[in-house]
Amino acid sequence: MIQDFYKYQAQTSPHPLAMEVSHAKGSYIYDTNQKKYLDFVAGVSACTLGHQHPRVTNAIKDQLDKYAHVMVYGEYAQDPSVALCKLLAENMPEELNKTYLVNSGTEATEGALKLARRVTGRSQLISCFNAYHGNTMGSMSVMGFEERKQVFRPLIPDVDFITFNNEDDLQKITHKTAGIILETIQGGAGFVQPFDGFLKKVRQRCNEVGAMMILDEIQPGFGRTGKLFGFQNYDVVPDIVVMGKGMGGGMPVGAFTANDKHMDLLSHDPKLGHITTFGGHPVIAAACLATLQEIVETDIMAQALEKEKLFRKLLVHPLITEIRGEGLMLAPMTESPEITNKVIFKCQEKGLILFWLLFEGRAIRITPPLTLSNEEIEEGCGIIIEAMNEVMNEMK
Repeated sequence: MIQDFYKYQAQTSPHPLAMEVSHAKGSYIYDTNQKKYLDFVAGVSACTLGHQHPRVTNAIKDQLDKYAHVMVYGEYAQDPSVALCKLLAENMPEELNKTYLVNSGTEATEGALKLARRVTGRSQLISCFNAYHGNTMGSMSVMGFEERKQVFRPLIPDVDFITFNNEDDLQKITHKTAGIILETIQGGAGFVQPFDGFLKKVRQRCNEVGAMMILDEIQPGFGRTGKLFGFQNYDVVPDIVVMGKGMGGGMPVGAFTANDKHMDLLSHDPKLGHITTFGGHPVIAAACLATLQEIVETDIMAQALEKEKLFRKLLVHPLITEIRGEGLMLAPMTESPEITNKVIFKCQEKGLILFWLLFEGRAIRITPPLTLSNEEIEEGCGIIIEAMNEVMNEMK
């Protein structure tokens, strides 16, 4: 299988981890040699309830027994997608009451950027340096990392950048600005949180000039920070919320939510202002609905904050300079990318899956399933400390 993987499947990097996967269950992934790996990455924040969660799996099977794809998005009323959008509205601020379902986080970003221009009639978009919102052309245009964009230029015009948490930069949001897009917590940059009321100040500036505030919840969303969405920790309500990853319980999905008055603008002048064939797919929507129900009907979000405390208690080591993030979106930082690489590879050899962040080489990604047990946290953290001890001894 691994030879065919390299021969027939396009690669995203020169050196993929190349594990040959047999199956996955709960917090573990098993390779074809039946070695098990404790999963501290959850498909890069996507498998919110772990692998093969019964509620999600049963919802998928039940929907498959009824029907799969029947029509392009927005023409037929289909129970799973209608119920999902309704439950989202019931658990979001009153102003955020209408959702457009798409296939991935980057597609949701595209839709949000289009909506901001449609609502305001303006063209300028503002993002942040070191931001990551996806990899399609519009999303790449608001990526704040030139190294990954330069060979694909020209991208969409009239995009400017500010520095996350820099209040002075907010004056760059003007009456020419259609919208500013921000990650609630910057992911690829190293799980950088907003401070000193930064998001509230962005909200105020957008109100002053009539610009749309777009918050990207693709990573923080769906309970990972102890709230359903990260912005709920900061006493702010955006105009548009972008979501994906953890919303699908491991299935491919994205969505953007706004108020009904704004969202309805995509249906006319022109008609089909945004369109997708497979968005709102009933099987995917069933998985999303089951995931959301499990999150809001249990104490899993409160547990995320308690589990964060356990991680912080256990991950104390001379090689760890700080731990960034919130809830189960954590990034222990080392002094160098070289140290981080060694720790991640050693942990994989020892049966623990960790990963990197896009733009911050010193960070170790820890974004496990929210269903991770305390015993599994202790097991994984023990492996990390063991690996760090070995790295530190090698450095002497």
